[in-house]
Amino acid sequence: MIFKSLSAAALAAIASKHTAAFVPQQKGSHQTTRLLNQLDPVQVKKAGGGIPTVAAGGLLVFDPDANGKLQGTHVLQSRIMNGAAFQLAPPQISLDVPPSDATVEDAQHFLEHLDADGNLPLNFAKPQAPAKATVLGRTKLITEDAPGDIEHVILKLPEGFHYVEGQSLSVIPPGVDPKNGRKHKPRLYSIASTRYGDLLDGNTISLCVRRAEFIEPDGTKDP
Repeated sequence: MIFKSLSAAALAAIASKHTAAFVPQQKGSHQTTRLLNQLDPVQVKKAGGGIPTVAAGGLLVFDPDANGKLQGTHVLQSRIMNGAAFQLAPPQISLDVPPSDATVEDAQHFLEHLDADGNLPLNFAKPQAPAKATVLGRTKLITEDAPGDIEHVILKLPEGFHYVEGQSLSVIPPGVDPKNGRKHKPRLYSIASTRYGDLLDGNTISLCVRRAEFIEPDGTKDP
């Protein structure tokens, strides 16, 4: 099997029947938003995405309002609903002491320094000297009868291994390739979690991995 990251078409295809997806449509120099609802499960499976077993948008694993730095502002929901019309907040004034009528809440920020100077955390490990990670958990995101597989995987990282949003991670599976007897080559995956990880401890990382299933013209599956 070949592990690949999701394409834009596959991401749209895995939306469940009752899930709303906002798809930008270009018309001249303006951009509009089209709402897609009630996708046919049969067509979704033909597209290779599968039907999710976990409802989208429930914020069951990570709620930005409760666990992130949004502090009850509902900015995330506003950004999604308004699309291109979303207005960023005006510049804020930094104060050493908050105003007397302000509500102060704790915010997770102990890893914000990682890219504060414009640099990114790089080269903690290299292909010739990889670091070991531990699989803490994995869950299947689509039904058993869907083609291929899509799983959410949580890994525990070694101490000092940090990353920021937008970076990728190379994974080298253990063992050797049975076809040539050599070590597996690195496989690159986009990171699916924030720099704090799904456990919010700063020592974990999450990946959303798709195993594509290829079917030959005669109907046989490519192993």
